[in-house]
Amino acid sequence: MSKPNRNNGLDPETEFAEIYRNLATYEFPWDLNQSLSFALFRTYAVPSVGRLLDQTGASTQNTQKRYDDTSILLEVPLLEGFDSPNGKAAIQRINQMHHMYDISNEDFLYVLATFVVVPQRWIENYGWRQLTGDELLASVRYYQALGRHMGIKDIPATYAEFAALMDTYEAAHFAFDPGARRVADATMNLLASFYPAVAKPIIDIFSRSLMDEPLLAAFRYRNPGNLARRLSAAGLRLRARFVAALPPRRTPQYVHTMPRIRSYPNGFDVKTLGTFAPGCPVPHLHSPQPDTTTSPS
Repeated sequence: MSKPNRNNGLDPETEFAEIYRNLATYEFPWDLNQSLSFALFRTYAVPSVGRLLDQTGASTQNTQKRYDDTSILLEVPLLEGFDSPNGKAAIQRINQMHHMYDISNEDFLYVLATFVVVPQRWIENYGWRQLTGDELLASVRYYQALGRHMGIKDIPATYAEFAALMDTYEAAHFAFDPGARRVADATMNLLASFYPAVAKPIIDIFSRSLMDEPLLAAFRYRNPGNLARRLSAAGLRLRARFVAALPPRRTPQYVHTMPRIRSYPNGFDVKTLGTFAPGCPVPHLHSPQPDTTTSPS
């Protein structure tokens, strides 16, 4: 007997935030957390993104805090709404940090596309069930709204357009960069730190097993081999079958309460998260301008 879907009956055009919140906190909390982390990891393979993150130092010198801040700042608007005081403060912090640097609209679009496409592909391969058409549309609408609040221009209209943008951008821009490799290594080390030290070699092989050939090549990571890939995929699919057999989740799972978020044991103030100027190592020239409605009222 299949589990009831709490998103049944919700309109993806008007209730997309509630649908996506249900996906993130009830239906697929682990899968979305893993896949969104992997989506961000993919962006490092674009040298203009990975090199900038290396130059700022936040991703290599204080990797845990950057991971925590990014996770929380993305989660707050989802939980409380774009127009809530904390939601506005989170978007404002995201925009303030981005406007410290020279980031092209094309890079912003690519990163946004990974948030839409990578989770869908992850769930398609490893989820305990597939997303419905309405849930996929709601995911698209949610990230279109986030993109507008960030002032991103020329946002794709459909999932197919997001997928084509991501695949085309990666084919054109994935390349090796020493700084990007340092950011990737720091992120891999952080991932390993979430598990007992003896598991680090296994986590390393498992992580590389989930990377496609272009991503491995961009970081010059060793191919883990077909056996490791098959075993890793089998493990994720076995997990999916186990989750499918469990009763429906009754309480939401929030990212900011997960044990891997370690920087704020006593709570956090959204307005103080992230990095602040001065200290920008590169000039800013043409970053998208944020939607003015995101400033706290």
